[in-house]
Amino acid sequence: MPAENRGRQQTHQARPQVRSVLGAAARYGLLVGPLLSMIDSSIVNVAVPDIAKELTATLDQVQWVVSAYLLSLGVALAATSFLAKRYGTLRVYTVSMIAFVLASVGCAIAPNISMLITARSIQGLVGAPLVPLALSILLGKDGMTAGKVPISAALTLFLAPALGPTLGGLLIGTGGWRWIFLINLPVGIVGLLLLRRVPSTVGAQPEPGTVFDPFGFALLAVGLASVLFGATEGTNAGWDSPKSYISLTVGSVLLIGYVLWALRRPHPAVNLAMVGHRQSALALGLQVVCSVVAFGTVFLMPVFTESIQGHTALQTGIALLPQGIIMGIGTYAGQRLSTRISLRTLVITGFAILAVASVFLLGLDRSTPLWATAAILSGRAVAVGFVTTPLLVAMLAPLPESELADGNTLFNIAQRVGGSVGVSILGSLLAGGSSLKETLDSFHLVGAILVGLAALGTLLALFLTRGQPQLQGAAAAADQSNEHGAAAAVQLD
Repeated sequence: MPAENRGRQQTHQARPQVRSVLGAAARYGLLVGPLLSMIDSSIVNVAVPDIAKELTATLDQVQWVVSAYLLSLGVALAATSFLAKRYGTLRVYTVSMIAFVLASVGCAIAPNISMLITARSIQGLVGAPLVPLALSILLGKDGMTAGKVPISAALTLFLAPALGPTLGGLLIGTGGWRWIFLINLPVGIVGLLLLRRVPSTVGAQPEPGTVFDPFGFALLAVGLASVLFGATEGTNAGWDSPKSYISLTVGSVLLIGYVLWALRRPHPAVNLAMVGHRQSALALGLQVVCSVVAFGTVFLMPVFTESIQGHTALQTGIALLPQGIIMGIGTYAGQRLSTRISLRTLVITGFAILAVASVFLLGLDRSTPLWATAAILSGRAVAVGFVTTPLLVAMLAPLPESELADGNTLFNIAQRVGGSVGVSILGSLLAGGSSLKETLDSFHLVGAILVGLAALGTLLALFLTRGQPQLQGAAAAADQSNEHGAAAAVQLD
C-alpha cells in the first residue's frame, strides 16, 4: 500500500466521532418539562380558595397541596444526579416527563383533598429531575456553543415563575381549578413528541457501575425536606412556631452533615467538588442572592397589588408577565456583552442596576398605576438577565460533561432552598401588617431589604475573576470540531 494511502487511511480512522447537535425542535422539547415544573411551583397558589370550596377542605389542608409538591421535589433532587449517571441523562428526563404528565392528570381528577395531596407529592417526586437534567443537556457540548445559554432556555426559565399566577388566574376563570393541572396533558404530549427529535447520544450516557450512596441520600433528602418545610411553616405559622424552627434546625444540621460526608466519599449522592473552586462557590452564592432579589417580587408583589391596591389576580398576573420576557431579552443582551467585557464587570453592573431599580419599589403606594409597577419590575428584570446566565456558566465552567448533572442539581437545590427560605422570611415581614398602612410600610421594608441584598451582591461580585469562563463541555465540542476540520483538511490535501 502506498505511504500516501496509508496516511489517509490512518487519518480517517483517527477522525473523532461527530456528535449530533440539538436543533430548535429538540431544544424546545427539552424546555417543556422545566416550563411545566416551574409553573406548577406557583400556579396552585391562586387556586387555594377554589380547591378548598369544591373539595370541602380547610385552607390548612389545601396549603399541603402546595407544600407537598415542594417537599417531594426536594427529596427527589437528592436522587437526580445518581439516576442520571446510572441510567443516562436523556432517558431519566424522558421517563420523568411522562410520569409528570400522568401525575398532573391524577391531580386534575382527584375526588378529594387526600388524593390531590398524594398526586401532588408524586408530581413533585417525578418532576424534580426535569430542570437540572434539561439544563445538563442544553449546557453540554451538544446543546450550546462557546459557553452561551440558548436564548430560548433563558426566556423559558425566567418566564415560567411570572407566568404561573397569570396562567392560573386565566384557567381558573375560564374552566375551574382542575384545568391548572389538566393543561399539562396537551402541553406535555407536545413536549414528548418534540423529544423524539433529540438524538439518543446527547447528554451523559448510562454508567451501570455507578455506586449509590444511601446514607448520603438520606442526609440530603431529609435535610432538604426539613428546611423547605420549616420555611413553609415560618410563613404560615410564624418563625416562632416549633414546627418552623425545629424543622429548620434539624434540616440545617443534616445538610451540614451531608457536606462533611460528601467531601470524604468518592461517589456521593450529589458531588460537591464544584464548591471546591472559589469562583464556582462564589457564583453559586451570588445565584442564591439573585434568586431572592429577583423572584421575591414575583411571590410578594401580588400581596401589594391585590391587598393594598385592590386589583384582581388576573390584573396582577398581567402586570408581572412582562418582566419574564424582559429577563429573557436581558439574558440575550448579557451574552452579547460578555464577548466584549469581563464576567466580573457584567455581574457587577447587573447587580448595581438591580439595586438602583429596586429603590423605586420604595416609592410605590396605593395610587401607583399598574403600568408603572410593571415598568419598575421590567427594569429589574433586565439586570437579572445580565447576572444569571454569566454566573451559571462561571459556576459550571470547571466541570466536565459527565458532572454537569451534579452541578445543575446543586444549582437547583441552592436556588430552591435559598429562594424558598429568603422569600418566606420576606413574606413573613410583609404579612405582619394589621392595617393597610402597616402592610404598605412592611412592603417598603421588604423593598429596602431587596435593595440591600442587591448592593451586597454588587460587593461580592468584586471578588469574581476577570475573563470569560467557558464550559468544558463547550470547549470539548470546539476541540472536537477543530480536530474534525483538521482531519478533513488532511484528506482534501
